[in-house]
Parts: sequence; structure tokens; C-alpha cells
Amino acid sequence: QVQLVESGGGLVQPGGSLNLSCAASGSTLDYYSIAWFRQAPGEEREGIEREGISCLINSDDTTIYAYSVEGRFTISRDRAKNTVYLQMNNLKPEDTAVYYCAIGVVRANCANAGNMHYWGKGTQVTVSS
Repeated sequence: QVQLVESGGGLVQPGGSLNLSCAASGSTLDYYSIAWFRQAPGEEREGIEREGISCLINSDDTTIYAYSVEGRFTISRDRAKNTVYLQMNNLKPEDTAVYYCAIGVVRANCANAGNMHYWGKGTQVTVSS
């Protein structure tokens, strides 16, 4: 079993920054990818799948970004702390969402929520003036 706990969300003005953390515990050694997803207000009710915004491939630290965040967000990790981070800069109101981290156990497209096996409960990010 794997447990993921996100933290670092909050209210920030447009143009500001936040650094999200995802602490992993349990059987985390053998996984294919760890990723950040987000879901904007109302999307869950409308049946819209969580948006994959960034992921990191465990074997070689390859990083992947969605077009919507590339150049503004950076995914990284501290192996010793079993923690993955998402540094978010130049935040925009459209970045407002609940942000989740997730682990995918098998080799698959890590931008697809359906390919992930373990999820945290999320942390709220609100970008507003």
C-alpha cells in the first residue's frame, strides 16, 4: 500500500508562486511514475477527468509537462525524504484547482488519470486578487 499526502496549497495573487509537496510512504520503491493532477471547481460534478499537468518517471527522472503549465511549473523530488514537489510560478486565475499527486505502478501515459493507482486527497490552490 502507498500513502500520499499533499501540502502547500493556499491563496495567492496572480503572478505569485507556491510550492506544493507530496510525501509518499508505504511500498513506494517500485513504481513507474509520480505525477501531479488538478481538478478545477465544478469539474468533478460535471464528470470531467482530472488534468495531468506534470509527471516524473521513476527510472530516469524524465519530467513531462502539460502545455498549460510548461515554463511555469517545475516538478522535482527528494529521494531521501520520499517527497515530490511542484514549484508553481507566475500563477494565473485559471490555475485555481485542487491539486493531487498520484503514483502509477505500471508503464503507461502518466498524464492520464486512469493510469494512476494511488492518489492523495489533494490540496486547494486558489489564485485570485
